[in-house]
Order: sequence, then C-alpha cells, then structure tokens
Amino acid sequence: MPHVLIVDDERDLAELIDFNLRAAGFSTRVAPTGESALSAAREQRTDVVLLDVMLPDMSGVEVCRQLRAAANTRDVLIVMLTAKGEESDRVRGFEVGADDYVTKPFSVRELVLRLKAILRRSAPARDESAPVKLGPLMLDTSAHRFYVDGKEVPLTALEFRLLEYLMTRVGRVQSREQLLEEVWGLSSNLETRTIDTHVMRLRDKLGPARAYLETVRGVGYRIVEPGMAC
Repeated sequence: MPHVLIVDDERDLAELIDFNLRAAGFSTRVAPTGESALSAAREQRTDVVLLDVMLPDMSGVEVCRQLRAAANTRDVLIVMLTAKGEESDRVRGFEVGADDYVTKPFSVRELVLRLKAILRRSAPARDESAPVKLGPLMLDTSAHRFYVDGKEVPLTALEFRLLEYLMTRVGRVQSREQLLEEVWGLSSNLETRTIDTHVMRLRDKLGPARAYLETVRGVGYRIVEPGMAC
C-alpha cells in the first residue's frame, strides 16, 4: 500500500485529498506545515510527498530542498501543488528536486490517477539487469544507484529513469514528446520547460561526463559515446 504524505494548510482541500486517496487504496498522513511535514517524513517511510508551495511556516520549495538533502528521504517522490500560472514556483521546485507538479485547481480523480502513474513509472526494475556503463558513468539498475568515476551520485527517482532511458539508447535523439510519454508517463500535459530543467540538473550531476548529454536544438536530447561528445 503506497503511503502519501499530504502537505497543505488548506484543511478542506487536505481532507478531500485524504479521503479520496484512502478510497483509492493509499495510506495517508496530513501535515499542515513544513516542519510537521519534515518530521512526518522522518518518522514514517513515505512513497510520495504531495507538497503545496505555499505553507504558513516555510515554502514548499524549502521543504523539498530539505527532503532531498536528507539521506532517508532523498529518494521519495515529490509532487508539488502550485497555483495556476505560477511557473516560477514550478521551476524552483524542479531545481531543488521535485519530480512533478499539479496545478490548482485540479480534479481529485485526476490527481489520484497521476499519483498512480508516477508510482508505476518509478517502480524499480525487478530483474537483475547488468549495470549500464558508459565511460566514467555506471547505472546500476538492480540496486537503483548511479556512479561517476566510481563515486556514487544521488539521483531522484525521476532523474534515474530519465538517465536510464537515455543511456540505453546511446546516440539516438529522444524528442521532448517521447520523454514526456516514456519517462513522465504523460502525453502532452507537461510543459517542455519541465524537461529542460530536469536535463539541466541531471547534466550537472554527470560531472566530468556532462558533455555526453547533448541538446539537439529544436528536437530533444541524446547521450553520446565517449569521444563523440561535442
């Protein structure tokens, strides 16, 4: 049973989300503030944090940053709740490690389906696949770990899926539309800026191999072999 931590100080909305998620088979916990959310995430294993940007004691972006910085919560899936049109909040959330966002107002039924899709996409591989290696990069899919020059580099669940998708298609350009469908599990509901932000953050984590992740202007992205990077 997936566990969702609902972080929102709007009591009526939080109760509505809580009721519908429980009816859909999730276990839930509600936190009305950033501090209570961080405490709850430390106390109980959480699969998804549904995180409002506007909280009474601190911003949801700061809560996201702290969750990503802590070893026991850095891999949790984080879905931001943002007001319509607040692109800057979404971008800041992605920059500190959010996996997805939902814009208010939203359909609770759609939210439930979105969370199920995110969990389905983030499920680790069940097989014992050999690690994917490329130059100094090694992606251990069975252990869900990533290394650069033998040193482990932490990735969010979505970053791991994005890198795995690209590394298993070396040299092949992947359009933004393909990435939306195959990595995010969406059709066209997400702005391309979202993908660009994730790629930029992922490229920084590649360190000395950052040039392997190329932008193909007007098309999308690809991972290239060592010696082929521009």
